[in-house]
Amino acid sequence: MNIHEVLPILQIAVGPVILISGVGLLLLTMTNRLGRVLDRARDIARALREDPSSDSDRLLPQLRILERRARLVRMAIAFATTSVLLAALLVITVFLEALFSVGLVRAIGGLFMSSMVLLIVSLVLFLKDINLSLAALELEIAPLTGRTDRRG
Repeated sequence: MNIHEVLPILQIAVGPVILISGVGLLLLTMTNRLGRVLDRARDIARALREDPSSDSDRLLPQLRILERRARLVRMAIAFATTSVLLAALLVITVFLEALFSVGLVRAIGGLFMSSMVLLIVSLVLFLKDINLSLAALELEIAPLTGRTDRRG
């Protein structure tokens, strides 16, 4: 096999590699977000341990929301990571098919679609986390604004 035969294969493999790069940036954002959620939960838990009577009516619901957010972001990270792993397998499968013509066209399609579905699920979970963060903010500022409704 010469370079002129390999170049089209490389061109085909560029798409999944770009996907890997993009999802990598998304994973960086998600892990940073998870870190902030965990830090905030630790701060609230510490405040409740040090003075259990201090705003527990306000802090406990926030802590529950933070726990749900951490779980959502963790699941989003897991789905995004699996999406990247499938994209990496897709690149390998494209090369195997191109080099050996072993009939992996369906596998290539399946890997690509699976990677996209997992990415979509990850993004939906990420959006749920963002909505929950707004709910936590509303709980935190409600005493200051005097609002008890949650209608934005």
